[in-house]
Amino acid sequence: MDAFIWGLFLTGIGLALSAFALASYLRLYAMVDLVWSLGILFGSWSLAFYMGIEQARAGIVLAAVSFWGIRLSLHLFNDRILPRREDPRYANLKARWKSQSPRNFLFLFLLQIPLAGIFLVPLGVALTNPTPFGICDVLAFVLALLALGGEALADHQLKAFRSKPDNLGEVCREGLWRYSRHPNYFFEWLYWWVYVLLSIGSALFIWSFIGPLIMYLFLRYITGIPPAEYSSLKRRGKAYADYQKCTSPFFPWKPRNGGSGS
Repeated sequence: MDAFIWGLFLTGIGLALSAFALASYLRLYAMVDLVWSLGILFGSWSLAFYMGIEQARAGIVLAAVSFWGIRLSLHLFNDRILPRREDPRYANLKARWKSQSPRNFLFLFLLQIPLAGIFLVPLGVALTNPTPFGICDVLAFVLALLALGGEALADHQLKAFRSKPDNLGEVCREGLWRYSRHPNYFFEWLYWWVYVLLSIGSALFIWSFIGPLIMYLFLRYITGIPPAEYSSLKRRGKAYADYQKCTSPFFPWKPRNGGSGS
């Protein structure tokens, strides 16, 4: 097992270094998000093959992580990589770090590998859960469809809004964005509860909460909402400040003060 973990880790480091070299050449550091999503996708399949797991629950785990990883990677590729449009969060970091950007982004790329390893823990718990297949597994599959569908819908609604020239510089308050300022983040967090349901009955069940707990902390307080809202306020000013006043930041909820925004 130790040799396998080290092999997986070194493969991830190779992926991170290759992605960093390409990102530096293209001057497109948004590629760092691909390292994380593809790292988890590759790691989960490697883990399943190494353990030789063939039970029905493993099929749900691998299907869920595959749909998640492929959807997120394609979204990032089409929205950022293909048009070579830098994510505002990383553009702000480049402006802040200045000459230290290459060194700091190298660290950020390499950091994705241990982070991916953390999120492989709940997948590993679900994969090794010895309890018989049951209703919780069915509910997990339904939740995966709901979470991934909700995230895809939120991304589509935002992209459709931004594609209209009249909406340039405006704040999206349509569809799911009427009820949450970050519905895509909410559904991403909801997705990680899938592995909690799939781990019920396992002696390692408590470790399955790592997924939703760490994801919530990162999205709500570290790499998600804070830098995204800083960028939105910088670009849209009062319009976004008004949006903040009437719309829930994370959990979907009815707009406040009669506002029409999300």
